[in-house]
Amino acid sequence: MQNHKKGNIYIISAASGTGKTTLVSRLLKNHDDIRVSISHTTRQPREGEAHGVHYHFVPKEEFESLIEQRAFLEHANVFGNYYGTSIAGVNSLSEEGYDVILEIDVQGAAQVRKSLPEASSVFILPPSFEVLAQRLIGRGTDSEEVIQTRLSKARHEIEQSVLFDYVVVNDDLDRAEADLFHIIKAGRLKKSSQQGFISNLLENS
Repeated sequence: MQNHKKGNIYIISAASGTGKTTLVSRLLKNHDDIRVSISHTTRQPREGEAHGVHYHFVPKEEFESLIEQRAFLEHANVFGNYYGTSIAGVNSLSEEGYDVILEIDVQGAAQVRKSLPEASSVFILPPSFEVLAQRLIGRGTDSEEVIQTRLSKARHEIEQSVLFDYVVVNDDLDRAEADLFHIIKAGRLKKSSQQGFISNLLENS
């Protein structure tokens, strides 16, 4: 990269069905100086998933060894499978100058905020619960019972949005993507991000 400044780290969370993954995908497609952290997991790859692209697929024993080594910013056991965010992976991207997105749930976000207080956190909200329910129904993959369970969980997750630095309402994909990018762009103008430039400017004055 031409930009040799250390990149910033952004935690992005949302309730299921809010469109977080779509927003992050659009952001990555339109800005080559932003990367998403690739999580480790012990679950088996699904059809079309590739190691090192969608996840780092590792055996349970290797994951538990990494936990003992304190190699993760956050990790969790979800329905019998481990998921975690590698400290080394995030730091490597940041050192290369990329802004790094951690696309994680509210529990993982809480862990990262504690271990990495300099990270900025963003919560993506649906415009309403009615719209969220319609999006979940529109997937056509879940029963009514599962949808109600997801909506109940979504309410709990949305209650956690008050703990985040920024809130973006995804009522329009283009506008929500622009809002998300403005947050990242503003982070690049923070004093801490500009410290190297300031130091060089003073040294050469």
